[in-house]
Amino acid sequence: MSWLDAVGWCGSALLVISLMQARVLRFRVLNTIACVVLTGFNAALEIWPMVAMNIVLTLINLWHIRKLVVTRHDDAVFDVLEVGPDDEYLRHVLRVHEADILKYQPDLVWDGAAPDRLAFLVQRGDETVGVVLVRDDGDGVARVQLDYVTPRYRDFSPGEFVWRRSTVLREHGFHRVVTPAHMVGAYYGRLGFDHDPDTDAWSLDL
Repeated sequence: MSWLDAVGWCGSALLVISLMQARVLRFRVLNTIACVVLTGFNAALEIWPMVAMNIVLTLINLWHIRKLVVTRHDDAVFDVLEVGPDDEYLRHVLRVHEADILKYQPDLVWDGAAPDRLAFLVQRGDETVGVVLVRDDGDGVARVQLDYVTPRYRDFSPGEFVWRRSTVLREHGFHRVVTPAHMVGAYYGRLGFDHDPDTDAWSLDL
C-alpha cells in the first residue's frame, strides 16, 4: 500500500467515525478533519468533483462549528424552564435517558412528589438539552440531585444557565448550591465552583 492509499483510507475511516458521533460539536470537528484529508487525497489523484465536494463540506462544517462555539455561552440561545417536580414531560425525559443518566449518577433517586423538590429543563429552541433537579436542604442551600446533559450537547455545559445565568434559584431564596459527591465527569471547576477534597463535592455561592 502506498502512502497515498494510506491517506485515503485514513480519511475515509475518520469520515465514518465522525458519522458515529452523538455529540454535535465533536461530529462537526471530526467531519471537517476528514474532509480536509480527503480533499488532499482526491487532489493528488486529480478527482476534481470530489475535491470540490469536500471543500464545500469543509466550509459548511466550519460555519456550523463557529456558530456552535460562539453561541455555547449565549443567554439568548438557551432557556431555563422551571417545571413541576412530578411533571409528566419531566418524567418522560428521565425515562428516555434513564440508562445514560445512571452512568453519571448511578445512585440517583428522584421522588417528584416529595416536598422541597425543584426541577428545571434547559432548552435550546424546542429541544430539551439538559435537566437539573435540586432539593431544598434549608438555610438557603440547594442540593443538586441531577445535572444531566443530553449526548448531543455534552461538549457544552448548559447547566451553567441554571447556576450562573438564570435567577431561578435566587428567586426561590437559595444562596448556595452544593453538588453530590463523586459525580462522574463533573465540570463545575470551569464555572467557579469550589471543590471540597474531603467530601468530593462542589459548591457555589449564588
